[in-house]
Amino acid sequence: MLNFDFYSPARIIFGKGSENRIGELLKPHASKVLVHYGGGSIKRSGLYDRVIASLQENGLAFVELGGVLPNPRLSLVHEGIALCKKEKVDLILAAGGGSTIDSAKAIAMGVYYEGDVWDLYEHNREIEKALPVATILTIPAAGSESSGDTVITNEQKQLKYGYGSPRLRPLLSIMNPELFFTLPKAQVAAGVADMMSHVFERYFTNTTHTDLTDGLCETVLRTLMKNAPIVLEDPQNYEAWCELGFGGTVAHNGLVGMGREQDWACHVMEHELSAIYDVTHGTGLAVLTPGWMEYVHGDNPNMFVQFAVNVMGVQGSYRDPEALIQEGIDRLRRFYSRMGLPATLTELGIPGDRLEEMAKKATSAAFGSENPIGGLKKLYWQDVLEIYKRVK
Repeated sequence: MLNFDFYSPARIIFGKGSENRIGELLKPHASKVLVHYGGGSIKRSGLYDRVIASLQENGLAFVELGGVLPNPRLSLVHEGIALCKKEKVDLILAAGGGSTIDSAKAIAMGVYYEGDVWDLYEHNREIEKALPVATILTIPAAGSESSGDTVITNEQKQLKYGYGSPRLRPLLSIMNPELFFTLPKAQVAAGVADMMSHVFERYFTNTTHTDLTDGLCETVLRTLMKNAPIVLEDPQNYEAWCELGFGGTVAHNGLVGMGREQDWACHVMEHELSAIYDVTHGTGLAVLTPGWMEYVHGDNPNMFVQFAVNVMGVQGSYRDPEALIQEGIDRLRRFYSRMGLPATLTELGIPGDRLEEMAKKATSAAFGSENPIGGLKKLYWQDVLEIYKRVK
């Protein structure tokens, strides 16, 4: 196990009706709030009205900025930064899913940065300060409600980059699983694939003596795979949504990755799909992950045997590890298929004419200095291209 420094201060307020407390919870921390959200769903559901009423009852002034899209855009972040500066906002409340929360975090750090906030993503410059962010989660998937990470798309450059800092972990996050009841099935499936990928990126490692976090990873994965079909069949099953909602938080608050080298190649590869073709992040991950597994498993077959047996429930002879591994990968593919997720880039509407370009961008080879991705196996642009071709 490797040395680590784990700090996860985000306060999680979980349960029925918890969103009605938002004004009371924010009052000690702010006087003027930016309410940040996506489309019209929070207004149609009545959540917007409840949030505004709670803020007003507690004497909090507010301004608002809607319009966050999936794969949140840099242009809206710029708009939010200008609004916060003009209105002297001292806290951002993100009501939505991972895209809204990521956009809020980008605005929060951009308020105190003298240059273009994109510089922070492009050059990974350390931030000294950010506005506090609070969240009301409406889509469990990204885990952004408790992480210090944010991902933004620069629509002009067709680039999608992530950034992380402990200063971006939310002050507090509201999670009422009842808010998930009306999610479309496609969003549920993509969200579960995203949660699972957050675990996979930490689970598949060359670090040894990680029994505790191995077990945590495996339990989260089994819990997600057990409860996802339940909510697809019964969208108002509160208990199953509790498991998925909290599972998404645990998958990405950092705990399950402590003490182990992490990978993150699939996320980097998927960002190229989203940046150019605007695909849903979790859907792209569901396509890429099995192909990545097939390509890299030979570098650490024991890890993939463990996955097949402990997570996917494969039984067979340990004298034939390749058969166990392939069955584990096949079972993962079948799970994604039952969830209604695509299996190929073609199903995502992605042609093959820009695969090499994406592979070179993913590894920075396109920018003159290649930086291989991945922890379990270092992937250069030719490796990434091969994975793209395998799932085409």
